[in-house]
Amino acid sequence: MDTPDLRAEGPMVGGRPAASPAPEASPPPPAKPPRRKRRWFVGTIGFLLKTVIVLVVAVGLAGAGAAWSLYRNAVAELPDYRWLADYQPPQMSRIYAADSRLMAELAQERRVFIPIEAIPQRLQQAFVSAEDQRFWTHHGVDPIGIFRTVITNVEAIGSGRRMAGASTITQQVAKNMLVGAERSLTRKVREAILALRIEQAMPKSRILEIYLNEIFLGQQAYGVAAAAQNYFNKSLDELSLAEVAFLAALPKAPNNYNPIRFPEAAKARRDWVLERMAEDGAITREEATRARAEPLVPRPQRRPDMVAVGQHFTEEVRRELITRFGVDQTTMGGLVVRTSLDPNLQAEAEKALRTGLLDYDRRRGGWRGPVARISASPTEWLPALQAVARPPGIQPGWRLAVALEVRDREARFAWLERPDARTAPQPRTGMMYLDDIATWARPVRDGRMGPVLRRMQEALSPGDVVMVETLPAVAAQGRTPARPERLMLRQMPEVEGAVVALDPNTGRVLAMVGGFSFERSWFNRASQAMRQPGSSFKPYVYLAGLEAGIPPNQLLLDAPVEIMTPQGMWRPGNYGGGAAQGWVTMRSALERSLNLVTIRLAQQVGMPAVADVANRFGVIPNMPRVLAMSLGAGETTVLRQAAGYASFVNGGRQVIPTLIDSVQDRHGRLVWRTDARECAGCNADPTGQPPRLSDTRRQIVDPVTAFQMTSLLQGVVQRGTGTRAGEGLGRPVAGKTGTTDDYKDAWFVGFTPDLVVAVWVGFDEPRTLRLLSETGADVTGGRLATPIFRDVVAAATQGSPPIPFRAPPGVALVRLQLDNGQTILEAFRPGTENSARPPTDPLAAGAGGTAAAGLDSNLGGLY
Repeated sequence: MDTPDLRAEGPMVGGRPAASPAPEASPPPPAKPPRRKRRWFVGTIGFLLKTVIVLVVAVGLAGAGAAWSLYRNAVAELPDYRWLADYQPPQMSRIYAADSRLMAELAQERRVFIPIEAIPQRLQQAFVSAEDQRFWTHHGVDPIGIFRTVITNVEAIGSGRRMAGASTITQQVAKNMLVGAERSLTRKVREAILALRIEQAMPKSRILEIYLNEIFLGQQAYGVAAAAQNYFNKSLDELSLAEVAFLAALPKAPNNYNPIRFPEAAKARRDWVLERMAEDGAITREEATRARAEPLVPRPQRRPDMVAVGQHFTEEVRRELITRFGVDQTTMGGLVVRTSLDPNLQAEAEKALRTGLLDYDRRRGGWRGPVARISASPTEWLPALQAVARPPGIQPGWRLAVALEVRDREARFAWLERPDARTAPQPRTGMMYLDDIATWARPVRDGRMGPVLRRMQEALSPGDVVMVETLPAVAAQGRTPARPERLMLRQMPEVEGAVVALDPNTGRVLAMVGGFSFERSWFNRASQAMRQPGSSFKPYVYLAGLEAGIPPNQLLLDAPVEIMTPQGMWRPGNYGGGAAQGWVTMRSALERSLNLVTIRLAQQVGMPAVADVANRFGVIPNMPRVLAMSLGAGETTVLRQAAGYASFVNGGRQVIPTLIDSVQDRHGRLVWRTDARECAGCNADPTGQPPRLSDTRRQIVDPVTAFQMTSLLQGVVQRGTGTRAGEGLGRPVAGKTGTTDDYKDAWFVGFTPDLVVAVWVGFDEPRTLRLLSETGADVTGGRLATPIFRDVVAAATQGSPPIPFRAPPGVALVRLQLDNGQTILEAFRPGTENSARPPTDPLAAGAGGTAAAGLDSNLGGLY
C-alpha cells in the first residue's frame, strides 16, 4: 500500500507535521454588480451616442448637400439684377389739350414716377416703419426680423390667422421685379440671394425709390404718387401725416384696407403705422396722437383740371400713338402728348351736335317706348327702379323715372336722387303734362308719324321706366302764363352725326365729335365712317372747271340729260324734280346746287380732271372716272371733307389734318412733332433779321383758283342752299350743302377765314331721313346740318371781329350785277373777265339725239 507524501502539507516537526496556526477572521468583500451587466449598459449608451452622432453628421451632410444643391439651382437660374440700377418703371402716358389741361391717361398700370429726392422724407419713413424697420442697417436680409416672425407664427398656430412674412423692402423689390410671387422655398432662396446682391450693387436710396414707385397700392394705383391722386386727389407734398400713414398701411393688403369699403380696418391699420413711426422716432407722440384723431376721408375723384369732353378725339389720338409708337410705349412709356384740341370749342361742338340730333328726333323720330317696365306698387317700385341698368349715353341732366300714376292730362313719376356719393338715394316725385309731349311723343308706323296724342295713356302706362329731365318753374311774363316745375320726356336719338373743326392754315383739328355719345358707341363717325358726300362734293367739280379756264360767270346749260348705262337709261334730275332753268352762270348753278349743270360741267372738263382734283385734295383717292361721282356718289369721311375745304381758304395749300402737336418722352425730350416748318432766324440775336417761318406744304391748286372757289361758296351761304349757315354770325362765311340720294346723308361743309367746320347727319345703317308723309325739304343738308355748323362757328368766333377772305395777288375783282339786281365783286383770272359765253354742250338733248354721244367710255355701273 502506498503511503501518502505528507511533505507537501507543511513543515515537519520530529518527523511529524507541524501544527498550522488558526486562520484570522476578515470582513466580507463589498458587493459589486455583476461584471457582465455593467458592460452591457455602457455598451448600449455608447452605441446610442455613436448612432446619434452618425445620424447628426449624416443629416447635416445631407442637409448641407441639399442646401448646396438648392443654392446652386437657385443661383443658376437667377435673373440679371444689375439692370435695376438704370431701371425706369413703366409710367402712364398723358394726353393734354391745347390749353395744357389733362385729357386722358393711358396706362396698363396707373403710375407716376417720382425720384427719391422728390418724395417727402416723412413718407419714406412711414413705409420703412411699416414694412422694414431695420431697412437702413441690414444688408438685404434681416435675421432679427426673421427670428421675430418665426416666434410670432409659432404663437399664431391654430388661431386661423395668416402666417406673417419677414421680407425686407429689398426682398420685396427682388420679388416684384425679378423672381415673381410664386409661393415656394426656391423663390424665397432666390429672393434672399438677390436681395443681398442688390444691396451690394446699388445704394439704399435707389432701392427705396424703386420700391415706392413700383408697389401696388390698390385701385389700379402703382406707386405712391398715383395712390395719392387716387385716394386723396393730392400730390405727395400736399398729404397730411395721417394720409401718409394710410398709404404706408396699404402694401400689406390694399383691397382689405380700402377706405370706402372697409373704413374701420383702414383706420386701424393707419393708426398702427403711426404708432410704429412714433416708436422709430420719425414723429413725436403728440404728432401721432393728433394724426390718429384725424378722420380718414378719401376723395376718389378725377383731377379737377381733367377735360370732360372729347372722348372720340382722345380715342383717335390713342390709335395714332399706337400706330406710331406701339402699344407698350404708348401705355407704359410715360409719353407726354400735346394735342390741338380746344376744350371750349369741343364742348360747344358736342352740344351743337346733340341739340341738332335731338331736334331731328323730336320732329320725326317718334316715341319708341320706355326703357323698361317694372311694378308701380308703392312698396316695390324703389328696389325695382334701382335694379334697372343705366342706359349707355344718357345725358348728365337726365334720370330714370317710373310712372306711378297716369291720367288723361298728366302723369306722376318717381325717381331716385343721390345728393352725394356717401348719401343713400332719396325718392322724389314730379309731374309730366300732356301739353309738353302731345306733339312729338307719337309713334311712327310704316314710315309715317301717328296722330297728335289726345290722352297721356296713349304713350305711357304705370310702371313704365323712362328718361326724364326736370325743367324749372317759369314765372308769368305778359300774356305767357306761369308754369310750374315739370318733367320732360326724353329719349336718345337713333340718328347719328359727326362734326370736325380745324384750322385751315395749319390743319390742326380743334374739335372732333364722332357721334351722339362716346359711351354709347366708340365708333368715330368723323374719321372712320365712309359716307357719300352728295352735293358737298360739287365744289371739286367746279374747281376743275375753273382750272380749265372757265370763268365764274360762264353760262352753262341746265336742261334734261339722258345717259345710257349698262343698267339702263339714267335720267338724273335737279333736287326736288325742279324744272330746268336753261342757261345759268357757273356761280348760280353752284349756289342753287343744280345737278344737271354739274354733270354737263364734269363732262366738259372730263372726269379724269375731276378725279385728279379729288385725289389732290385727299377727298376720294383713286376715284372711279364715272359721271355719277360728280354728284357725290363716291365715299369719303367728315375729316377728309374738312381738310379738302381748308385748301380753298388757305390759298391752295395742301392740308393734312393733325390731332397731335408734339410728343415728349418721360425725360421731356421731344421725340416727334407734326409741324415740320423751318423757322429761319428764330435763334438769331435781337439785332438780327426777324424770324421767317417757311411753309413747306404742297401747293395743290393755284391761289387765284382757290380764291375763286371761296367766292363761289360764299355765294352759296349768301343766296343759295346754305343761307341758314350764316344767319346771325355777322361775318363772311362760305360753304356748301350736301344731300344724298333718298335723303340718306345730310352735309354742310363751310368755313370762315380762320376756321373750317364739316357736319354730317345720318343713320349708321344708311336709310332715309325722310318720313313718307314729307317732301324732304326738312331733311336736307341745308336744314339739318347748317344749324349745327352755325352754332359751332358762333361759339368759335364769339368776341372776335369779322375778318374778310384774303384775296391773293394777281386776282382781278370785277363788279357785276346778278339777275336779282344784287351787285357783287366777282373774282377772275386776269384776261378772262369778258370770256363768258354759252358753250357747245355735247350732252344737250337735241332732236332725235341722245346724250350718250359725248360720254366717256369708263362709266361702269355706279348709277
